[in-house]
Amino acid sequence: MNRRSLPLVTAAVLILASSLASPPSSAQWIGYPTAGVPRKPDGTVDMSAPTPRMPSGKPDFSGIWISENTPEGEETPSDGFNLSSGRQMANIGVELPDGKLPYQPWLVPIVAERTARLAMDDPHIRCLPDNFLRAYGLPHMLKFVHTQDLLVMLNEMNAGYRQVFTDARPLPEDPSPSWQGYSSAQWSGDTLVIDTIGVRDDTWIDWNGSVITEDAKVREEIQRPDFGHLEIRVTVDDPRAYTEPWTVTLTQRIVVDAELIDEICLENEQFVERMGLPH
Repeated sequence: MNRRSLPLVTAAVLILASSLASPPSSAQWIGYPTAGVPRKPDGTVDMSAPTPRMPSGKPDFSGIWISENTPEGEETPSDGFNLSSGRQMANIGVELPDGKLPYQPWLVPIVAERTARLAMDDPHIRCLPDNFLRAYGLPHMLKFVHTQDLLVMLNEMNAGYRQVFTDARPLPEDPSPSWQGYSSAQWSGDTLVIDTIGVRDDTWIDWNGSVITEDAKVREEIQRPDFGHLEIRVTVDDPRAYTEPWTVTLTQRIVVDAELIDEICLENEQFVERMGLPH
């Protein structure tokens, strides 16, 4: 095993450890047919079917989503069992030209130490909430509930939630920092443009320990090109943590015939104690 693969292996172990207390999936509508799913004559889901739309004519992002990490041409929906992590789970900047984010000098040794410790200091393994940027890459289902003026993102991990107000309301001038920040959005054609501020300092966005700070301005440009996929183009402008703004694309695929499953990390959580980590 090469060193590059270690964070991914560690991630899988930690995810398993945090999921041991989950109730049986058979009790939570796994296999119950999702309504309104376009299917081919053979019964398989037509992933490239037209984009669902709201009464306004804008794309409807409603559905359950998971990180897309399947080879091109082999895309299939998830059924709640084959839950993949994104390519950016360990390193959100892996697809940038240098394969890494443009860290400010003070952040370089911090990320290096966190990476060397294989995420042992990660807030995720201490059952703290995952910021939305990170949630897009983790193998936990996200349910989007989309209405005319609000997009709600429900995270099955720790019953988390995020609200995106789609009425283009002004962002607060002096926000109290929070796990998901404050998000306001407006449409540009068929793209929903979300601006977020007010996240907490030292908010982890990948397993390597990259962070965003209270100074971060995050823009998401979300498109649903067809029935089966979401494309989320993320631009982070955080001069305290990075020498320049950076942009990545995080892709999601649809989950059908399934529902969110309770995954409460603190329920019988023993990983921190067994590893001898400080509380």
